[in-house]
Amino acid sequence: MNFEQLEHLVIQWAKDRQIIPNSNPLSQGIKTLEEVTELLAALNRLDRDEAMDAYGDVMVTLIIGSYLAGMTLTDCLHSAYDVIKDRKGYLNTAGVFIKQSDAL
Repeated sequence: MNFEQLEHLVIQWAKDRQIIPNSNPLSQGIKTLEEVTELLAALNRLDRDEAMDAYGDVMVTLIIGSYLAGMTLTDCLHSAYDVIKDRKGYLNTAGVFIKQSDAL
Protein backbone atom coordinates (compact mmCIF):
# COMPACT_ATOMS: atom_id res chain seq x y z
CA MET A 1 0.00 0.00 0.00
CA ASN A 2 1.41 3.40 -0.92
CA PHE A 3 1.22 6.64 1.07
CA GLU A 4 -1.66 8.12 -0.90
CA GLN A 5 -3.74 4.98 -0.28
CA LEU A 6 -2.97 5.18 3.44
CA GLU A 7 -3.83 8.88 3.40
CA HIS A 8 -7.22 8.04 1.90
CA LEU A 9 -7.82 5.34 4.55
CA VAL A 10 -6.99 7.78 7.36
CA ILE A 11 -9.41 10.34 5.93
CA GLN A 12 -12.13 7.70 5.69
CA TRP A 13 -11.39 6.59 9.27
CA ALA A 14 -11.76 10.20 10.43
CA LYS A 15 -15.04 10.56 8.55
CA ASP A 16 -16.38 7.32 10.01
CA ARG A 17 -15.67 8.64 13.51
CA GLN A 18 -17.10 12.10 12.77
CA ILE A 19 -13.70 13.76 13.28
CA ILE A 20 -14.36 15.06 9.80
CA PRO A 21 -16.47 17.29 9.66
CA ASN A 22 -16.52 18.11 13.40
CA SER A 23 -12.88 19.09 13.76
CA ASN A 24 -10.90 21.92 12.18
CA PRO A 25 -7.30 22.57 11.16
CA LEU A 26 -6.48 24.42 14.38
CA SER A 27 -7.76 21.67 16.66
CA GLN A 28 -5.83 19.12 14.61
CA GLY A 29 -2.74 21.32 14.93
CA ILE A 30 -3.15 21.23 18.70
CA LYS A 31 -3.57 17.45 18.56
CA THR A 32 -0.41 17.27 16.44
CA LEU A 33 1.48 19.19 19.11
CA GLU A 34 0.26 16.71 21.76
CA GLU A 35 1.42 13.80 19.62
CA VAL A 36 4.82 15.43 19.01
CA THR A 37 5.20 15.80 22.78
CA GLU A 38 4.52 12.05 23.12
CA LEU A 39 7.07 11.41 20.38
CA LEU A 40 9.74 13.43 22.17
CA ALA A 41 9.06 11.54 25.40
CA ALA A 42 9.38 8.20 23.60
CA LEU A 43 12.62 9.28 21.91
CA ASN A 44 13.98 10.46 25.25
CA ARG A 45 13.21 7.03 26.75
CA LEU A 46 14.70 5.29 23.68
CA ASP A 47 11.37 3.47 23.35
CA ARG A 48 11.28 2.45 19.70
CA ASP A 49 7.76 0.99 19.78
CA GLU A 50 6.27 4.09 21.40
CA ALA A 51 8.24 6.33 19.02
CA MET A 52 6.88 4.42 16.03
CA ASP A 53 3.34 4.79 17.36
CA ALA A 54 3.88 8.49 18.02
CA TYR A 55 5.33 9.14 14.55
CA GLY A 56 2.25 7.44 13.11
CA ASP A 57 -0.10 9.47 15.31
CA VAL A 58 1.62 12.69 14.20
CA MET A 59 1.07 11.66 10.58
CA VAL A 60 -2.61 10.90 11.24
CA THR A 61 -3.21 14.35 12.75
CA LEU A 62 -1.34 16.02 9.89
CA ILE A 63 -3.36 14.12 7.29
CA ILE A 64 -6.65 15.07 8.94
CA GLY A 65 -5.59 18.68 9.51
CA SER A 66 -4.43 19.19 5.95
CA TYR A 67 -7.62 17.60 4.62
CA LEU A 68 -9.72 19.95 6.75
CA ALA A 69 -7.67 22.85 5.34
CA GLY A 70 -8.53 21.78 1.79
CA MET A 71 -5.26 20.10 0.84
CA THR A 72 -3.56 16.75 1.03
CA LEU A 73 -0.48 15.99 3.05
CA THR A 74 1.08 14.59 -0.11
CA ASP A 75 0.63 17.99 -1.81
CA CYS A 76 2.08 19.72 1.28
CA LEU A 77 5.12 17.44 1.16
CA HIS A 78 5.60 18.10 -2.55
CA SER A 79 5.40 21.84 -1.91
CA ALA A 80 7.91 21.69 0.95
CA TYR A 81 10.27 19.57 -1.11
CA ASP A 82 10.12 22.06 -3.98
CA VAL A 83 11.29 24.74 -1.52
CA ILE A 84 14.15 22.72 0.02
CA LYS A 85 15.37 20.58 -2.88
CA ASP A 86 18.10 22.99 -3.92
CA ARG A 87 18.82 24.40 -0.47
CA LYS A 88 22.46 24.46 0.50
CA GLY A 89 23.87 24.59 4.01
CA TYR A 90 25.48 22.56 6.75
CA LEU A 91 24.75 20.90 10.07
CA ASN A 92 26.44 22.74 12.94
CA THR A 93 27.91 21.06 16.02
CA ALA A 94 24.59 21.46 17.88
CA GLY A 95 22.84 19.44 15.16
CA VAL A 96 21.03 22.44 13.64
CA PHE A 97 20.87 22.82 9.85
CA ILE A 98 22.11 26.27 8.85
CA LYS A 99 20.85 27.40 5.45
CA GLN A 100 23.57 28.88 3.27
CA SER A 101 21.67 32.18 3.05
CA ASP A 102 21.48 32.34 6.89
CA ALA A 103 25.18 31.58 7.26
CA LEU A 104 26.36 34.64 5.34
